[in-house]
Amino acid sequence: MSTPNTLCAAFQATAERNAYRVAVRTPGDAVSITWREFDRRVRRIAAGLAARGVRRGDTVGLMLTNRPEFHLVDAAVLHLGAAPFSVYNTSPAEQLEYVFSNAGNRVVVTESRFVPVLRESGDQLELVCVEEGVEGTTSLAELEGSGAEDFDFEGAWRAVRPEDLATIIYTSGTTGPPKGVELTHANVLAVTEAVRDAYDFGPGDRGFSFLPSAHIADRVVSHYATIVFGTIVTTVADIKDVATALPDTRPQIFFAVPRVWQKFKLAIETGLAAEPSGAKRKIAGWALGVGARKAAAERAGGSVGAALAFQHRVADKLVLSKLRERLGLDEAKLTASGAAAIPVETLEFFAGIGITVYEIWGMSETGGLGTSTRVGHEKLGSVGRPVHGAEVELAEDGELLIRGASVMRGYRNDPVRTAETVDADGWVHTGDIGVRDEQGFISIVDRKKELIISSSGKNMSPTNIENAIKAASSTIGQVVAIGDDRPYISALIVLDQDAAAALAKQNGLPDGSPAAVAEHTAVRELVSDAVRRGNAKLARIEQVKRFRILPAFWEPGGDELTPTLKLRRKPIAEKYAHHIDDLYAASPTAETVNLGG
Repeated sequence: MSTPNTLCAAFQATAERNAYRVAVRTPGDAVSITWREFDRRVRRIAAGLAARGVRRGDTVGLMLTNRPEFHLVDAAVLHLGAAPFSVYNTSPAEQLEYVFSNAGNRVVVTESRFVPVLRESGDQLELVCVEEGVEGTTSLAELEGSGAEDFDFEGAWRAVRPEDLATIIYTSGTTGPPKGVELTHANVLAVTEAVRDAYDFGPGDRGFSFLPSAHIADRVVSHYATIVFGTIVTTVADIKDVATALPDTRPQIFFAVPRVWQKFKLAIETGLAAEPSGAKRKIAGWALGVGARKAAAERAGGSVGAALAFQHRVADKLVLSKLRERLGLDEAKLTASGAAAIPVETLEFFAGIGITVYEIWGMSETGGLGTSTRVGHEKLGSVGRPVHGAEVELAEDGELLIRGASVMRGYRNDPVRTAETVDADGWVHTGDIGVRDEQGFISIVDRKKELIISSSGKNMSPTNIENAIKAASSTIGQVVAIGDDRPYISALIVLDQDAAAALAKQNGLPDGSPAAVAEHTAVRELVSDAVRRGNAKLARIEQVKRFRILPAFWEPGGDELTPTLKLRRKPIAEKYAHHIDDLYAASPTAETVNLGG
């Protein structure tokens, strides 16, 4: 049997082989769709869209939460030879108007909650709503029932070519308007081939979709993996439900951004600290220590030893296995982190409880994958080695360059920025500064344009500083290192919202607002201690001398964070200019904590 050369061919082959397996579900099996039903509905949706004039080469927008309909509609659009693309659900009307203008779509498939902002973004859009009875929209059920009986579905998908557009990924944009990364069927299949080479994905493996489908990571790990490998995807519409959905799903494939892993760590630590039995707390602490020692011994390549091996069997039975089970990751065979740097301490913590979190590095422009750690290619603090089919080089200034079959066709309608990013030899200039060791492991230093250059001319990585502080305490949600053209490093600190609520209760605060918690003496001391411990792992010139706890919580997609939790440094610098000035004032206000040194 020939290897499929388009996502449509892959879908049809997978559907034929796995007709009665579940393809898409929601927690508790409230919705459960087999491949046979998946294929049937894709045909009906494709026919309905074709009846509304969607043709090969067109684009169709999706503004949906993580739900089964996303997978149905996206696959249906692909079978028409058109390109489905997702937008972030937090996008304001102005940004949506820009994206839709760039994409050139006429149809958007959405939910009732997003109809008002879509209407505000343009009155020429034809809206298809997954719910029925939403004024001014066509329901998905109506669309499915409106296709022509003689629609040539077979002819439509067989006409799709590898070089045809499969999707547009709009970068979340830490600066400026989003860029539309055009990925072809060939690009996406190159990525899935690299995934196949690096990891063990197979039919029936359980996946988990909760990150925005507008982000390349969710599309690859959830949607395209389902189409190509026949994995089962469980969709979780609200990130707040992840903690309860994971034990229901017991995913074998789980990808999350670093902050999610840090939240899991906080939940475990908080739960163990709240254990009323002192004996149980002591046993848990011992077990975590044993797990950490065993993981460290294995990383060092030495012998674990009979005594430690025995202790670990006991620790695993009493505590560690129960923690994995409570998380819902006790059956996971691939757990991964990407989209931003993750503190090494977080990786060490999970390794200690028996969960190896692999780091993945990539960009939308490379289909989301470029390097990874994986079995036989592991090194903490690195993003691994190049994946199958990818070449990686370092420019003279340390910028990471990458090329391969997964590199984008270009930025949509933007040849100037395309030429700035992809050179004549096909190398993507990533904007990341990296280093490579003698074994070929790549480590990312920071973004080229985000390096801090102090007033004395010292180059520093803000991400390295920020991760050192965040790793010292899960109470801290975000850290922004300041110091460009300044005499020393300072920081803006934002508390984790869940941790802040626990601190308010613990300290008897009647007001759990971020301002009240941030001002409390015990909280300031806790954060000060975390900063000092983080500083101990940094060079003297990198250490944070002053910081402020901001009286706010930052939400994904807001002024300060992208939907994938990257810092929007320029907007932060502008919005908090007054606070930053105070960090460098000769006589700062009481809100600024001065650690001296």
